[in-house]
Amino acid sequence: MRPRHLSRRVLLAGGAAALTACSASGPPQPSVKASDSPETTLLKGLITEKERTIELYSSLISGGAQKLVPFRDRHQAHLNELRKYVTVASSAPVTASSPPVTASTAATPKPSLSRLRDLERKAAALRVRQLAGVSPGVAQLIASIGACEAAHAVALPRSL
Repeated sequence: MRPRHLSRRVLLAGGAAALTACSASGPPQPSVKASDSPETTLLKGLITEKERTIELYSSLISGGAQKLVPFRDRHQAHLNELRKYVTVASSAPVTASSPPVTASTAATPKPSLSRLRDLERKAAALRVRQLAGVSPGVAQLIASIGACEAAHAVALPRSL
């Protein structure tokens, strides 16, 4: 049996097809950046809120209010869980021992126990309204965070 040789036409046609396929620069890029889903937007807002709350607690703790460490640490745990659901490009990790220094920190009024208590109470009330339209896992996380914030509003010490 004689081996079959490919004709010149077949080789040229195959080469042209290969060049055409390779010349594409990959999948077309969207002309407009896709916006976040409502759930992602909510989660990003919660992350920002938690970062601010941790800053307030850390400010009082750095002034000697060591009683507040467990409260701040619970907020840090909430923040860590929220970050598992979404990537926030501008958000740097916040550790319980070293909060970030931001322009918003300098612009906020002096933290106090009454301000923290009010913040916790308002946050807990807001969580119920945030449950609508989110996935079951996110709803469970938000409800748990709200329950913890409600407990904080009651459990915060009256004085330092």
